[in-house]
Amino acid sequence: MQRVSLGGLTVSAEGLGCMGMSSVYGAADWDESIATIRRALDLGVTLIDTAAAYGTGHNEVLVGRAIAGRREEVQLATKFGMDFTTARGKVVIRNDPDAIKASADASLLRLGTDYIDLFYLHRVDPEVPLEDSIGALAELVQEGKVRHLGLSEVTGDQLRAAHRIHPIAAVQSEYSLWTRDPETVVAEAARELGVGLVAYSPLGRGFLTGTVDPAQLAPSDGRRRLARFAQEAAAANQAIADEVRRIAESKGVTAGQVAIAWVAARSEKLGIPVVPIPGTKRVSWIEQNAAALQVQLTAEDIGDLDDLADQVVGARY
Repeated sequence: MQRVSLGGLTVSAEGLGCMGMSSVYGAADWDESIATIRRALDLGVTLIDTAAAYGTGHNEVLVGRAIAGRREEVQLATKFGMDFTTARGKVVIRNDPDAIKASADASLLRLGTDYIDLFYLHRVDPEVPLEDSIGALAELVQEGKVRHLGLSEVTGDQLRAAHRIHPIAAVQSEYSLWTRDPETVVAEAARELGVGLVAYSPLGRGFLTGTVDPAQLAPSDGRRRLARFAQEAAAANQAIADEVRRIAESKGVTAGQVAIAWVAARSEKLGIPVVPIPGTKRVSWIEQNAAALQVQLTAEDIGDLDDLADQVVGARY
């Protein structure tokens, strides 16, 4: 696996998103999830991404167990500040300094480690000055509890403001063939500042793999609430998945591998490191995903794939 630098933090060119092992995408198996993370490390996928909000702490505990004895191999990323426990569909964001420091200590305990490689502000809290939040994070760096700072789903102006207080290594945003927001929202600022982009949901929450039937999703699957997975929208969006599959078949690879390869290839176009972190909870899928960076896309392939975002039916949320 190739390595890239995110603002001074060297990571694998592809990471593993662990959210689905604990929440959102229906049931998961603890033992299979542990095996998936360990297999990722065997394959050189060492950027492991979690968050306090995933399964209300469950995911951090799981990740901590999976990397036990192999901590030195891992670039461990987690996030703070989002609370889903108040009511279904309602999110409380809290980024005041006291909450940040308490969250860091709780994450360290659940993860079973004494430092976090990349600590993300999960969402900006409009009620707390960004200076206060980043100032508290800078103190965690000084204390050695955190090594690098990240922001999730921010604008270019927010990134610049935060970076003036303390260097930011990475911005995490949803980015895929059918979600291109970071290109206009934050990429320019990231390029100016030398900040990397960590792309979550590079598989379009599974839709781009062509293996997900929205009508068959479990009642607990969070995708049932997303506009692009609604019946009419999903039917229209099938043309996007079909085009990805066509290109994949011409190369003898899978649609998911093409989708991941396209995201990784955007590093050159955007002028910043772009690290996809496809999520999975099965060993077979991590093996397939890890091989995606070997897929070679031609200029014609990329041109065809670039145009797909214009065909999307349904808002992101």
